[in-house]
Amino acid sequence: MKLLKAKQTLYDFKAPIEFTNVSYTYGWGTPFEFKALDNANLTIKEGKITAVIGMTGSGKSTLIQLTNGLIITETGKTVVGNFPIIAKTKKIKMVKELRREIGLVFQFPEYQLFQDTIEKDIAFGPINLGADKTESFKKVPELLKTVDLPEDYAKRSPFDLSGGQKRRVAIAGIIAMDGNTLVLDEPTGGLDPQGEEDFMKLFYNLNKEKNKRIIIVTHNMDHVLQIADEVIVMHKGKVISVGTPFEVFSNSELLKTIEIEPPKLYKLAHKLKDKGIDVTGKKFRTIEELAMYIKESKNRR
Repeated sequence: MKLLKAKQTLYDFKAPIEFTNVSYTYGWGTPFEFKALDNANLTIKEGKITAVIGMTGSGKSTLIQLTNGLIITETGKTVVGNFPIIAKTKKIKMVKELRREIGLVFQFPEYQLFQDTIEKDIAFGPINLGADKTESFKKVPELLKTVDLPEDYAKRSPFDLSGGQKRRVAIAGIIAMDGNTLVLDEPTGGLDPQGEEDFMKLFYNLNKEKNKRIIIVTHNMDHVLQIADEVIVMHKGKVISVGTPFEVFSNSELLKTIEIEPPKLYKLAHKLKDKGIDVTGKKFRTIEELAMYIKESKNRR
């Protein structure tokens, strides 16, 4: 009955997430006061993979913490679907419902593991929100499969796993909540290249196969080019540009402003432009696609 009641909601969390004039200051009134967000405005669309980029201190991580009420804006409002969080709200009503739908995964989520078995860690969130205990444990093997871990790991201790495996378990726990949106803050930090590639495929598949909205904060522009549908560019607490990866990475002036190097493929494309071969206006995510456009450009000369 608790689970049934939890799923009967007045709110539509699948609709766009709107940030209107949101601001946030750390260390207010101290010598370390820092304005992380400064009347920022933004819409994050439903059903998309959205990357948030910008230099350190631009407000990326602060912005995404507004999505599930972990912090609350000082001005304006955050509206998740049609769930409003007004500035300076002291206590968010139905916050569990919000956090079931918006799963926030911090950098190094493996540090959040605390149960003595993997299945207990994965099932903890749904059970805590009122789901049936037996049914929650039944779903664990499929969740392990989703994050590419063997099903027989369920009874093992999460602390016997490697760092990358622990991270998979932590993310499985967020997926277990079956919310509409997954928010990821530097999710591949500290992983080897193969681990990074595996996680990018996981997030891509969650979006394309399960229609989860993915919001990812990352410094890795190659990952952004690889999977993002839309890119949000932040600078000094404000949103200064929104566009496709192709639009953002072809804009050399924008990249200079935020002091970020483009992905390797676009870095090459900009160097080719200086040599008279301009393919920066083309849409490419792979070396094969870039090579095709270079060949076409040379043939037209």
